[in-house]
Amino acid sequence: MKKAIQSLFLLLMIVWLGSCSSSKQVPYFQNIDQVSLESSKGLYDAKIMPKDMLTITVITTDPQAAAPFNLSVQNTIGALGQLSSGLGALQGYLVDNEGNINFPVIGKIHVVGLTKTQCQDLIRGKVSPYLADSEKPVVTVTMASYRVTITGEVNKPGVVPVSTEKMSIIEALAQAGDLTIYGKRDNVMLIRENANGQKEAHRLNLNDAELINSPYYYLQQNDIIYVEPNSVKAKNSAIGSSTTIWISFVGIVTSVASLLVNILRN
Repeated sequence: MKKAIQSLFLLLMIVWLGSCSSSKQVPYFQNIDQVSLESSKGLYDAKIMPKDMLTITVITTDPQAAAPFNLSVQNTIGALGQLSSGLGALQGYLVDNEGNINFPVIGKIHVVGLTKTQCQDLIRGKVSPYLADSEKPVVTVTMASYRVTITGEVNKPGVVPVSTEKMSIIEALAQAGDLTIYGKRDNVMLIRENANGQKEAHRLNLNDAELINSPYYYLQQNDIIYVEPNSVKAKNSAIGSSTTIWISFVGIVTSVASLLVNILRN
């Protein structure tokens, strides 16, 4: 009788400890109260990369003065094949592999590695000599193709557009519906390509608050986030999650029932 009770207690302890161990892997930033976030101080600015699509506008008090610097799609083909003219959307500027754009009147401008503000200042300086001294041109640059890709053990994998040119890894995962319960939170892979085309892979631990101080906390355009499945999902990949839960539940109930039968018999 005593031996049976001890066996039942041991089984329940194993189940409880397993549950506690799993739950400790779920929360993000578990040690945030012990981590200094001083080094994370500062505002993030994305930098222009090759193959970025930029939208650039130049505005002056005299619209005619700025017109040569604002390329727009003015000629369109109608349904019957006729050519029509009219003010259209602004054309984008594709940054080539050398980091240049071909800007009207000015020609090639090297923009790779610049922030949006730096690029605006650069173009303003190149446009100003072509304008009257009284003109103070306003230049606006937008990264129209900023996006990141999220795949693996998330609820909504896919490509996420970033309209603000700033997104943390937590925001990106939230856009993807967060990790599933089977996603490894302590081993998330970030694949990044630099301005020279070199790919780099970095492992990120969402359980550790030091991630906020990391240079990989904010994502760059075209970053890829891959959430690896944990061992439970890997071992049961051929079985549905609900089936796995029911098999585990039935196994535990059967074991407990067997022990109770032994206890009652004794």
